[in-house]
Amino acid sequence: MQPTVVQKVPTAFSRTNPFQAKVLKNVNLNGTGSSKETRHIELSLKGSNLSYVPGDCLGIIPENDPKLVASLLEEMKWDTKMDVTINKQGDTLPLKEALTTYFEITLLTKKMIQQAAELTENEELQKLASDENINQLKEYIAGRDLLDLLRDFGPWKASAQEIVSLLRKIPPRLYSIASSISANPEEVHLTIGAVRYMAHGRERKGVCSVLCAERLQEGDTLPVFIQPNKHFNLPESQDKDIIMVGPGTGIAPFRSFIQERAVNEATGKSWLFFGDQHAASDFLYQNELEKYQKDGVLTRLETAFSRDTEQKVYVQHKMLENSKELFEWLENGAYFYVCGDKQYMAKDVHNTLIDIIEKEGMMTHEAAEAYLNDMQKQGRYQRDVY
Repeated sequence: MQPTVVQKVPTAFSRTNPFQAKVLKNVNLNGTGSSKETRHIELSLKGSNLSYVPGDCLGIIPENDPKLVASLLEEMKWDTKMDVTINKQGDTLPLKEALTTYFEITLLTKKMIQQAAELTENEELQKLASDENINQLKEYIAGRDLLDLLRDFGPWKASAQEIVSLLRKIPPRLYSIASSISANPEEVHLTIGAVRYMAHGRERKGVCSVLCAERLQEGDTLPVFIQPNKHFNLPESQDKDIIMVGPGTGIAPFRSFIQERAVNEATGKSWLFFGDQHAASDFLYQNELEKYQKDGVLTRLETAFSRDTEQKVYVQHKMLENSKELFEWLENGAYFYVCGDKQYMAKDVHNTLIDIIEKEGMMTHEAAEAYLNDMQKQGRYQRDVY
């Protein structure tokens, strides 16, 4: 009788079981004099069995800034080694580790403020937490964190356990993947802008973006997983034309699109609109993009550098300048993609696109909107905005 061979099934890596990806490269893409810091990060997926398609996202499980954790511990005079319960299952971690790796400490919520109000006799906080002051509460929450809350409304009669019980788990951060796995086997690349700003008298830092900018060295590992994005993909057919609008870090998925089409020798034309502040310091992936253009992989490249001219020029202005050709591409079945800032850029691009369809298609505003809605239904107008 043959002995049975037990085959080891590789563990599937996921959001709840992330893969520790080794950092192969971490460089600043911005040149001297730039007000921005955009990191290009290359990670190894060797041994993970993970795969992705252009348009997908990479999830990162971040850690909090050690300086912020130290300030919290100091403010409350807490014992860093004391164990605290972190979840309903009763798992515990030493306090410092829990604040670093498990809990979200940079955001406040309405529920948190209302629960915190029960842990102090501070009348100001109790007033803020009451239902009739919902607007003041929203105003207070914006741009503040746990340290602000603890400093502003003490003295606290709560234990460290009671305070951390107010906190939720750090959610993963999702970033558009900036590479094609066909062009970079067993690797994944990211384009991450470091978020730093002043608010309420303190410098604030994006949890994950500043971890990547300040503390992540080559050789380190990052816990990651793939997050498929079913609503942002290249056309199935290689002969379709694509128009991509991706200013700033919005360039990320389009770098993956272009790499993928280069490997597959796609016959469809491609047109990229890229924008940022200064051409000299903020033209992300300039050499790569210009080489793709020279090699014919990228048919057209339009750039808008808003601070290089007296009048600010943005990607939507470049779209208008090329409205006739842009509409011709759409009429010929081109796919239109937008990636980047949801608040301003994506709205401006959307409205400009309607204006172009209205003008060049010689139709009413309503008909232009219907035209764009049709494109959306056919999957020819796709947005990845944040």
